[in-house]
Amino acid sequence: MTHLLASPSTLRLVVIAPDLSAVDTDDEAALALIDRSRQLRIGLLEGGFNLIATLPADTFLAERLAQLQPDMIIVDAESDARDSLEHVVMATRDARRPIVLFTNDDDTSHVKDAVAAGVSAYIVAGLEPTRIRPILDVAMARFEHEQGLRQELADAKGELQDRKTIDRAKAMLMQRQGLSEPLAYDKLRKAAMDKGLRMGEVAQRLLDAADLLG
Repeated sequence: MTHLLASPSTLRLVVIAPDLSAVDTDDEAALALIDRSRQLRIGLLEGGFNLIATLPADTFLAERLAQLQPDMIIVDAESDARDSLEHVVMATRDARRPIVLFTNDDDTSHVKDAVAAGVSAYIVAGLEPTRIRPILDVAMARFEHEQGLRQELADAKGELQDRKTIDRAKAMLMQRQGLSEPLAYDKLRKAAMDKGLRMGEVAQRLLDAADLLG
């Protein structure tokens, strides 16, 4: 993923917004929403960002995002922010991306839920062009920090699982081949080096083979 701070023009953005193509021109609220949505796009373009698509939050969103592969998702929402977020979160659960929500709805009762669901920034009335760049910078930095923490946690869990698997494999070698614990460990380590695998992988293969042979 391209870091936002490097160059905004290299960051591929998708805006998720309501479909306003058939808005009643007598509906002042709808017209205000159209203008607000337009201002958001203008702000992004004036900031030099690469806006590759504007999509509705519908059941086809996951498929469209998979095709476009954006670096960041901007959600343009009003009172339907919760519904839009649900679609976006579901569409990105298998390929996480930073999500920034812009809204004029000052009901912040679901901000906590939005952040817990993966929103990197929740911005109320923040459409001034001069504010957009720093908002997206912070959102990307926060997303990358959280991704780093998730990776560290995943690595720690993997290391713990490897240690447990290695201990089981050592115990089996000690029992079946009469090896001491250091010798059993050295045998696993040598096999890992010879095969170019992690010790945990060698240990798991050994346990699988033992289960197969009985």
